[in-house]
Amino acid sequence: MRHKFSTLADVYDYSTEKFAKRYASGFIEGSQTYTYAQIKEKTDSLSGTLSSFGVNAEDKVAILSESMPNWTIAFFATTAFGRILVPMLPELSPTEVENILEHSESKVIFVSAKQKAKLSPERIEKLRLVICLDDFSFIKVDSKAYTCDGNVKNPNPMDIAAILYTSGTTGNAKGVMLSHRNFCWNVLEAWHNFHINRHMHFLSVLPMAHTYEMSIGMLYPFAGGARVWYIQKLPTPTILIDAMRKVRPHAMLTVPLIIEKVYRSSVVKTVAKSKFLTFLKEHFPGLLYRLVGMKLMKTFGGRLQFFGIGGSKLDPQVENFLKKAHFPYVTGYGLTETAPLICGAKPGHPVLGSTGKPAYGISVRLDNVNPATGEGELVAKGPNVMLGYYKDYERTRSVLDEDGWFHTGDLAKVDKKGRYSIMGRLKTVIIGASGENIYPEEIESVINNINEVSDSLVIERDGHLVALVQFNDNVFDWNLEGQDKFIEDMEARTKAIVDFVNENVSKFSKIKEVVVMKEPFKKTATHKIKRYLYTKDDKKEEPKQ
Repeated sequence: MRHKFSTLADVYDYSTEKFAKRYASGFIEGSQTYTYAQIKEKTDSLSGTLSSFGVNAEDKVAILSESMPNWTIAFFATTAFGRILVPMLPELSPTEVENILEHSESKVIFVSAKQKAKLSPERIEKLRLVICLDDFSFIKVDSKAYTCDGNVKNPNPMDIAAILYTSGTTGNAKGVMLSHRNFCWNVLEAWHNFHINRHMHFLSVLPMAHTYEMSIGMLYPFAGGARVWYIQKLPTPTILIDAMRKVRPHAMLTVPLIIEKVYRSSVVKTVAKSKFLTFLKEHFPGLLYRLVGMKLMKTFGGRLQFFGIGGSKLDPQVENFLKKAHFPYVTGYGLTETAPLICGAKPGHPVLGSTGKPAYGISVRLDNVNPATGEGELVAKGPNVMLGYYKDYERTRSVLDEDGWFHTGDLAKVDKKGRYSIMGRLKTVIIGASGENIYPEEIESVINNINEVSDSLVIERDGHLVALVQFNDNVFDWNLEGQDKFIEDMEARTKAIVDFVNENVSKFSKIKEVVVMKEPFKKTATHKIKRYLYTKDDKKEEPKQ
């Protein structure tokens, strides 16, 4: 990138001046549409309001909202003036919201109308300002705090820019302290992976409170003068396809679940229903991939150049299709603690199952490598690594060593060209009877390829592998539970899953039982199942069946 940024204030000042007349963001439906100059005007005014109520540099300002253009304004009104952002995911429960606000000591919150009910009257009373993010109107004002003496500052690169609370999939909430340098380096990493320009359009479908969307889906296009479009409605497949046709995006970020659903609901079914396509699949598969790939590109608007996939491992069957169809997908790997990029594949050069080489300026290695498998824990070092966990020195020390290496807790292997492949989480690896490593994610990938299956989770019970499976909505009529036909149907389907899986996995990865889940799995913002909720020993904590 021609301009090197040190802080988010640098990004804000540069882009609002250089791209002043260009459009920065807006809803597809037409509201909250801003040029870069209008964002500066609104942001400066909002920062002044915060200062009027004594909200100083280094004070915590929370955001609880769905993605929207106003989110960007609240972001810069906080970070570009030395305050500290506390973004919260819209999927959080009222209890989680309360805990985060208490732990972070936030003085102000920007909250959307849809999320306001999660704030208790007691919490609202404690806050200095509660501002509706939909229109920046006041929900609560502490008039006693109106002193007009708030102090802001030009932040330093190592100052805290944001504290992101995350439970991941295997533990309790952690407040990840990310610096201005962390975010700015991710902008630079993104630039070295895929160049953007001011004429490009991004389509946002992920929560802005997640570091993946915040850094690469919001900050990066803002730094490059591009335009980001947001969807006001829930991004169902129908809404999403309509949005892509209207925006015709050059770039967008997703998680595997989104493209996997498109593949299974569109590609697989389309081929199955067409005798011609079925014939091509059997006799001319290369031609089939190209034809279907062209149709998929048209569905995505026709000018897509970068389709970033991160958050969890992509299904191998789906990735194989994307590669053969010449779809411009890119896989990457990272964590909230690295803001988030660690590794990334180059557009046009994907390698199946690999997340690519280390990102620009990042050092990566494997620790405690198993000589038999070549697998070890991936550790990373660079300007992207967090400052630590807020108010949690012991947890910080457990993942950050004295030399600045961050221990990810992920098992990986590396090929001769330096490309890394993530095998699974250290904490989720199941040790088999003969000491072999069993990766539940790989078994789940096999299960999820079954058309009737919506989602799955493989766990260990009493020394055996058990698959918790959620079927698609139209598979069972739960009102018929207890009737002989219903029971027979369920038993037949679960047995078929066991047989199918055990024919397609190694000897030590075979499952013994399938448990049908009636309720959807609880998930994180990137649609990963909160695994720890389903692997507790206490029978009272087991999921409802």
